[in-house]
Amino acid sequence: MNSVLKNLGILELNPAYSTGNSWGGKTNAATIDSYSPVDGQKIAAVKVADKEDYETVLAQAKEALIFWRSQPAPKRGDIVRQLGDALRTHKQDLGTLVSYEMGKSLQEGLGEVQEMIDICDFAVGLSRQLYGLTMHSERPNHRMYEQWHPLGIVGIISAFNFPVAVWSWNAALALVCGNVCIWKPSSKTPLCAVACQHILAKVLQANDMPEGISSLLIGNAVGDLINNDPRIPLVSFTGSTRIGRKVSAAVATRFGKTILELGGNNAIIISKDADLDMSIIGAVFGAVGTAGQRCTSTRRLIIHEDIYKEFTGKLVKAYGQLRIGDPLDQHNHVGPLIDQAAVEMYTKAIEKGKKEGAKFVVEGGTLSGDQYKSGCYVKPCVAEVENHFEIVQEETFAPILYLIKYKTLDEAIALQNGVPQGLSSAIMTLNLREAELFLSCSGSDCGIANVNIGTSGAEIGGAFGGEKETGGGRESGSDAWKGYMRRQTNTINYSNTLPLAQGIKFDL
Repeated sequence: MNSVLKNLGILELNPAYSTGNSWGGKTNAATIDSYSPVDGQKIAAVKVADKEDYETVLAQAKEALIFWRSQPAPKRGDIVRQLGDALRTHKQDLGTLVSYEMGKSLQEGLGEVQEMIDICDFAVGLSRQLYGLTMHSERPNHRMYEQWHPLGIVGIISAFNFPVAVWSWNAALALVCGNVCIWKPSSKTPLCAVACQHILAKVLQANDMPEGISSLLIGNAVGDLINNDPRIPLVSFTGSTRIGRKVSAAVATRFGKTILELGGNNAIIISKDADLDMSIIGAVFGAVGTAGQRCTSTRRLIIHEDIYKEFTGKLVKAYGQLRIGDPLDQHNHVGPLIDQAAVEMYTKAIEKGKKEGAKFVVEGGTLSGDQYKSGCYVKPCVAEVENHFEIVQEETFAPILYLIKYKTLDEAIALQNGVPQGLSSAIMTLNLREAELFLSCSGSDCGIANVNIGTSGAEIGGAFGGEKETGGGRESGSDAWKGYMRRQTNTINYSNTLPLAQGIKFDL
């Protein structure tokens, strides 16, 4: 791992790490330790920002904003292009660090860095497509149009499960839109954030850009500072619904804007007309990928009663083939949970499910031994449940999959929609009518609805996000860029009179 850290430029880690920003220069700064869930080893100590550091960074951001928003959008896009090129160079090392610090498989870590590269490519094109509309005025010799301006300073608060990709989704778009960014990453994965900051800082420095265009502040207290700061007009928060409510309330109090990406409780409907073998792949990866710690992880399978026994048998067999262990070993399918707190949440969810009547067809449990010495490895499990069980209505960030029977498509859609969250959903069917009904206005109520693919693995080309307790936010592709800008309507009078709208007469 030392060679990876060296290649990423963050080997100066003892006894504490400074990003090189002015706020990181204190010799007496508090630190947090980063431990790998893979083997339980301490990776490094990372300095924590305080209120004074925060104010220093805000001052830099305000100054940088004046310069950055005045640059032509295509020039801003070229900086993001260079970031994408730098990420290509560092893909293997950054993906390895993501895998080791967070615990997801190496393939998923590399895939997360590829998402960063993809959003940079998307943002470069976007930098020449920040379009506004032209409207016809009701008044003669007048022209109306709309244009989009940067909001200012964007606060990005990201979660541990995607420690680099979610930052890039926000930062790449925010930067081409003319904003500057302040990033508060999860304290569980600080080194991934430090690596990204180094990569971007080198790009900015190579182009003689001022400090403050993109800043990193580590520490739990930073989140509250961002949420309550009227100088930050937009806060993008990714995390739990519980914390999201607090973020939303704090930012709304000061009339700020939020992009909220909160909990998911995602289901796949398995139709009697489904390709069962293909469905198994989608269901198993959706449930156990990232050890069930994706907001788009598959939590529920809603299976037609005619194929329930057959499909469940295939599912149990597939679970029996899963290999659990070091995620850097590409022979393994499932890595560890992020920490001991996550393991405790997993075991409590199983206990609660059993008390409510869940019948486990694949038993769960924690794993011990030399290859599981971090204490963060658990068995993916599967339980037959009723949709109304309290534990089923909750999002448990762990590889626990719930099975539910249905008779009719209307019943299946009602079950799919019958949870507080509304992020991702899918139906496996070769029946065109079923597919279209699922995608209709009376079908899935989620922000993402798929046919013949699982709930996990969204592409950056589409807007990512969900409804209900998922928060309503949208990131990444499509027209999500509008969330990072303010709309302005303009009217130009090129006549030699001043007619008023709606035919109002006002003669002097």
